[in-house]
Amino acid sequence: MPLRIILADDHQIVRQGIKSLLQQEGFNVVGEAADGYEAIRLAKELHPDVAVLDLGMPLINGTNAAREILRELPRMKVILLTMHTEEQYVLDALQAGVTGYVVKTEAASDLVRALKEVCAGATYLSSKISRAIVRAYLERRTGAPDPLTPREREVLQLIAEGKTTKEIASVLEISVKTADSHRTNIMSKLGTHGIAGLVRYAIRRGWIEA
Repeated sequence: MPLRIILADDHQIVRQGIKSLLQQEGFNVVGEAADGYEAIRLAKELHPDVAVLDLGMPLINGTNAAREILRELPRMKVILLTMHTEEQYVLDALQAGVTGYVVKTEAASDLVRALKEVCAGATYLSSKISRAIVRAYLERRTGAPDPLTPREREVLQLIAEGKTTKEIASVLEISVKTADSHRTNIMSKLGTHGIAGLVRYAIRRGWIEA
């Protein structure tokens, strides 16, 4: 049976191109999403073999979506597509449980190779990812740990995207009071009291793009 894949990217043209490529290679794209929350919903509903996620998606980025998917479906494989080769982006993805990290500027065959390798039990990183990054991960030299909970990461991304407390509450289906409490806790943990500081932290962690 061909591998069953869900594909998430907020650019429809990009999704169509990737879908066409995967279908030509014999893969079965069973679902498409335009944001991280839709990707999580599809993963839980369809139980595909692999989720191919764009890193820079709105509402919840690919890394945090992967973390949520793998919490519910630990046997699923997740591959991230991205333009970023910086160490922190890669390490955050690997720590979230991602087993494939593909740089968009690489050849299309890179994604096909990644799908085959992760489904065979390997971890696949595009050739542009330096050996130093791999060593840092294997040796657990990852720098200061992220102090935020998964829910606080979601709230922080939405804050950085310019959402109000009421809008955050609506997206996450929580009360305004709870959303405001999360905002207060995030600022306390990160030692900042301004939106600019929160945005810088989210960019540095790779949760939103500058």
